[in-house]
Amino acid sequence: METKVYTDKNDVAKQFAAYFANLVKDYGTFHVALSGGSTPKLIFDVLADTYGNTIDWSQIHFYWGDERCVPPTDTQSNFKMTQDHLFSKIKVPKENIHRVLGENQPMGEAMRYANVLEINLDRVHDIPQFDLVLLGMGDDGHTASIFPHEINLWNAKDHCVVATHPESGQKRVSINGKVINNAKEVIFLVTGTSKATKVKEILERGKGYESYPAAMVAPISGKLSWFMDEDASKLLS
Repeated sequence: METKVYTDKNDVAKQFAAYFANLVKDYGTFHVALSGGSTPKLIFDVLADTYGNTIDWSQIHFYWGDERCVPPTDTQSNFKMTQDHLFSKIKVPKENIHRVLGENQPMGEAMRYANVLEINLDRVHDIPQFDLVLLGMGDDGHTASIFPHEINLWNAKDHCVVATHPESGQKRVSINGKVINNAKEVIFLVTGTSKATKVKEILERGKGYESYPAAMVAPISGKLSWFMDEDASKLLS
């Protein structure tokens, strides 16, 4: 595991975008699972503005690690955020965008999306394998849309699961932990003071760390990085 600490969230976005642009050069076809949140929004802006004309977007296939069960026009949609901040600004083939249909019935959509992954991705250990999975982490230690109260979903039989937000009750479709840990590379994007306590507990294996889904991220490949700002990392020893 590697931790990379930068000044602020804008610097995290800039540094990750550069890392991503360099990474995809070494691939033919590249399959990436995106994350929602404020940091990816900044990253998408940087990718579009700085690398919009230099990355070969036709080689990249985009998926989502999780999605809220809302229409694609809803402001809560991870797809809409990516559409607004990245896809609308670059030339990417429509057939390279594999969104979770949040407007569909959740359980049926989880099954459909799992099938999409099985068809499009190589399977290793009988599990679809992404080239890269991007993850955020909530203040409660959740990642993708697997929350502490549903940590049993991490090792669910199905590649995609239906999760429930603990406060709003909102349904979400999420890849499970097996798919996350089967990726060739996994990168956390974590910024802000509110994340500092969980970052410390998880990275330093503090008491009770096992109860946080984010602590269960341990890709078989061994390629795990945390891109953080100083606020998120400030409690680390």
